[in-house]
Amino acid sequence: MSLLAAAQGIINASSPLPWLVVSGQPSGAQLTALHVAGVRTVIDLRESMEERGYDEAATVHALGVHYVNAPIVSGDLSDVAMATVLAALRAANGTPTLLHCNSANRTGGPLLAYLMLDEKMAEAAATDAAMRSGLRSAEYLEWATDFAARNR
Repeated sequence: MSLLAAAQGIINASSPLPWLVVSGQPSGAQLTALHVAGVRTVIDLRESMEERGYDEAATVHALGVHYVNAPIVSGDLSDVAMATVLAALRAANGTPTLLHCNSANRTGGPLLAYLMLDEKMAEAAATDAAMRSGLRSAEYLEWATDFAARNR
C-alpha cells in the first residue's frame, strides 16, 4: 500500500515527495495504517495542549515510530521553530514520514522552505507544491520564503 493510500481519510493528505505525507490530524487508526505502509517518523506541528482526542505521542511510540513534536504557533514564528522542523525532515529524508498539524496549513511553511533549500526547487514551484499540500496562510508563506532566502 502506498503512503498516500494509507493516509486515506486524513484531511488534506498529500504526498509532495515520495517519502513524505503531509496532512491534517490523523486518528490513531490512521497512524496505524501509515505505520503498516512504512511510516517510521511522525512530525507533529501541533502544540501539546491542542486537543487530538487521544494521546498521539503514546500511540506513535507504541507503534515503534519516531515521534517529533515541533509546535508551529501563528504569531510566534521563529527561525528556531523552522530549524527544528527542517532538522526533523532532514533526519528522516528518504524514510517514510508523516508531517502534520490540524489541517495541513501549518505544514506548508516548513514544507516550502524544505523544498527550496533541500530539494532546490524554485520558489514558485515550491509555493505551488506547498499550497497543493494545504498551505493557506500568507503568514506561513512569508515566513518560509524569508527563511529560505536568508539560509541559502
